[in-house]
Amino acid sequence: MEPFVASEIKNNIAEITFGTEKSNALPGAILEKLAETILSEGAKKEVKAILVKSVGEKAFCAGASFDELLAIDELEASTKFFGGFAKVLNAMKNCGKIVVARVQGKTTGGGVGLACGADYCFATKDSALALTEINLGIGPFVIGPYVERKIGKSQFSAMAIDADFRSAEWAVQHNIYHSVSENIAEMDSKLDKFLNTLASRSEDALALIKKVSWEGTEHFNELMPARIHMSASLILEDSAKKNIEAIKERLRTK
Repeated sequence: MEPFVASEIKNNIAEITFGTEKSNALPGAILEKLAETILSEGAKKEVKAILVKSVGEKAFCAGASFDELLAIDELEASTKFFGGFAKVLNAMKNCGKIVVARVQGKTTGGGVGLACGADYCFATKDSALALTEINLGIGPFVIGPYVERKIGKSQFSAMAIDADFRSAEWAVQHNIYHSVSENIAEMDSKLDKFLNTLASRSEDALALIKKVSWEGTEHFNELMPARIHMSASLILEDSAKKNIEAIKERLRTK
């Protein structure tokens, strides 16, 4: 499967779908396209909300593309790559429309950032999540402010340090997921009803709810250059490259 981002408007809802072959991990080009699509769809008058979803029935998003991380060999390219995650999250925050995420399976790293960047999040009981960046030799620096906004600094620090998976039930208790279903079919049924309801809501009221719910996050833009540099510089170290290769090898032999 070629990496892609697609969008279509259904009943005043912009449905944005992304997909890549390896557990929907995100290369730089897809990050750029995803950010651009969220902003362009959000600018359309007829759009009342945006749905962000990925393909397949297993992983929602495995975060950064390992292949791309291994290929990065200088700071400028590394900065651009991690800046891509910042662009996507900033687009979700600033697009002016309610963003709903559909999480159908496990999600790690930057995928957790996508779930936390959404205003409302549907998931299945199999949608465990983890911040696994420390396994690579970096940290969840770019997505950090968005995750911390949902779960608080202490829980964010714990997730960043232990890199363990938390259950979907935990994610509900800590404000990341807002609805958890037994399976994908049940989730999609609930999601369809929710989106139909959103489509009937006042456009102005939804816009104001979006605005007030993100009050107090204006400083995120100021944080990003330093946060991007943290990840961009660490991923260039030989130890990080070895960690990624070791993880890829473990995945190949499973």
